[in-house]
Formats: sequence, C-alpha cells, structure tokens
Amino acid sequence: MKLKLLLSFFLLITSVAAFSQDKQNKDAAEKGLIKISVMYPYAEGKTFNMEYYESKHMPMVAGYLGANLVKYTIEKGLASGLPNQPLPYMAIGSFYVKSLSDYQAAIAPNRDAIRTDFANYTNVAPIILVSEVVK
Repeated sequence: MKLKLLLSFFLLITSVAAFSQDKQNKDAAEKGLIKISVMYPYAEGKTFNMEYYESKHMPMVAGYLGANLVKYTIEKGLASGLPNQPLPYMAIGSFYVKSLSDYQAAIAPNRDAIRTDFANYTNVAPIILVSEVVK
C-alpha cells in the first residue's frame, strides 16, 4: 500500500514538472516572434461575420504566409474592460510569424485579394498593429 501511494505521488510530481517544462518551452518558443494583430473596432451599425472570418478569410491569409507562419488566433470581442463601456473591438485576428520581411513579402502580392475579401465578412476597416512578442 505504501509503495502504491509513493508511486502515485511520484507520478503526480513528474506530471506537474513535465507540464511546467512544456509551458516554459512554449513561452520561450514564442519570444521574439512577430505578431500582426488585425483589430476590428466596434461601432454602431458595423457588422462582422465570425463564421466566414474563421472558416474562409483567416485560412486564406494563413495560406499566403507559408512556412513563416507559426500560428494564428481569432478572438471574438465580448465586452469592454470597464463596466458600462462599449465594446472596443468586435474581433481580433493575429498572425504569429518568424520574420516581418517575409510576412510583408507574402502579403504584398495578395493585398488586393485580402482587401476585396473584407466585404464578405465586415463593413469596418481594421486597425493593424505589428509587434514583437517579448514574453
């Protein structure tokens, strides 16, 4: 019985340590990446089709980025950070890439196709922020 308890405790500690190491490795892997955030501001009368954005637009743009793309995320705005304040953004799409110059080279010849596709999911002009992941 003591041996079983000791083995269970050892497995628990090993699992926690492995999870912690995986998280540290993931965080370290993201540091230094370039993040392109495409933010869609909320305004009265503006619309956003999340289903189209998720299933068509973002995969299309991701395809242009090729091996430079590490991952992309899609966020749906729910509320402001302050009570009784309007929602700042309806949605935010982010691309994490290894190289800004490679990102720009991939987007440049496809810019018109990307912009034309906006009409399929929104009637708002996005705000784009390019940043570097520091942690």
